[in-house]
Amino acid sequence: MVFDNAKLLLRLLWRPADAMSGILDQGSLLFASLAVLAVSLLVQYGVQSVIPRAPVAAQHAAQPQETEQPDEDQPALPLAHAQPWWSFSFYAPLLVLAVVYVPGTLLVTSLIAHLGGFGAVFERDYSPLLTCTAMAWAAVNIPIALAAMVAPPPVLAAVAALACLYFAVLMFFAVRTVFGTENGIAAGSVLLSVIPLAAAIFFWAPLRFVFGWLASPFFLFYAFYFLGGEFRNLGAELRRQQNLRRMLDAAAINPHDGAAQYPLGLIYQQRRQYTAAIQRFKNAIAIDPTETDAHFQLGRIAREQGRFTEALAHFQTVLSQDEKHNLSEILRETGATYLDLGQYQEARRLLSAYLERRPYDPEALFHYGQVLEKLGEPAEAREMYARSVEAARTAPRYRRRYTAKWSRLAQKQARRL
Repeated sequence: MVFDNAKLLLRLLWRPADAMSGILDQGSLLFASLAVLAVSLLVQYGVQSVIPRAPVAAQHAAQPQETEQPDEDQPALPLAHAQPWWSFSFYAPLLVLAVVYVPGTLLVTSLIAHLGGFGAVFERDYSPLLTCTAMAWAAVNIPIALAAMVAPPPVLAAVAALACLYFAVLMFFAVRTVFGTENGIAAGSVLLSVIPLAAAIFFWAPLRFVFGWLASPFFLFYAFYFLGGEFRNLGAELRRQQNLRRMLDAAAINPHDGAAQYPLGLIYQQRRQYTAAIQRFKNAIAIDPTETDAHFQLGRIAREQGRFTEALAHFQTVLSQDEKHNLSEILRETGATYLDLGQYQEARRLLSAYLERRPYDPEALFHYGQVLEKLGEPAEAREMYARSVEAARTAPRYRRRYTAKWSRLAQKQARRL
């Protein structure tokens, strides 16, 4: 287990997307925390050996006055060293990540992506995101620790700047993998997550005092005594996800069991690892050609990647098996694919049929508005865009993560008419 986690830590340096997915499947919050502490010790030792601290008098009257004659028999007083304002204890980075940065990133992402209530998001995603973040922080600080031991201060500063930039890249993959968000939302979350870090830097002096108090053995003993159950539950959600993944992998060993291949494909699809997801869905179809769900997801991935002809072939297979599949969303997806291919009459037929069954779907209303716009009916298209915006606005809170995109696009298209 330790060896596997160490490989995932190093893999972050050249295959971040694959490594983040592996951390969710095999990573340990305990290993990630210990890695942060170990790397912090190395960085602290290296930085303090490279950048000397300013000497100060050990006593207030260390320097004799000009009129006074120094006592030759009095021994010289040793000089203490002033701690610079940016100095830190080896446990401070872990506390900042756990108390400031990860909760701040959770809050920002839940607001941008409309993930739901912050309490539910925190309970579900805190431990996975903290594990990924801690592993990312440890990985980018390994080069800093090595540079601090052998390189001069200018080189160390350059390495530290590059490490900060790469940490932002790793956090992009972490947010996208944990929450399954789009690239734009993941990038925006990473940019805005700087806000809680900036606040921590601004209040660093009082935070150093608080962190020192939190790390005292007296406090840790009573905190673990009274809150030990809560601390153990921090990694419970990550362990549940990993146990589910292990059971699915065990079931997928059976070459005649297609039921295990499909959920594994959904996991990879949610993490935007489309190559692995496509392979799992194809395995499910090879075992059972009537696996309608796998055909549907293959069509959605192909359409998202711009392979419209292949997507249409999968959707037509689903229509031949069940035209009401997935609450009739197969009609919407097929109609949108015909729209992408420029076959507007077919798109109009399928989208209108879908809207007769589900008239308040913002995505379908937006696509139908596009079809009407292409067919030269701007007034009707404008009405569809307005209905799409209204449907997204009145959608249940848990659906706004999916509907907000179509509201923005509908408003943009309506302004162009």
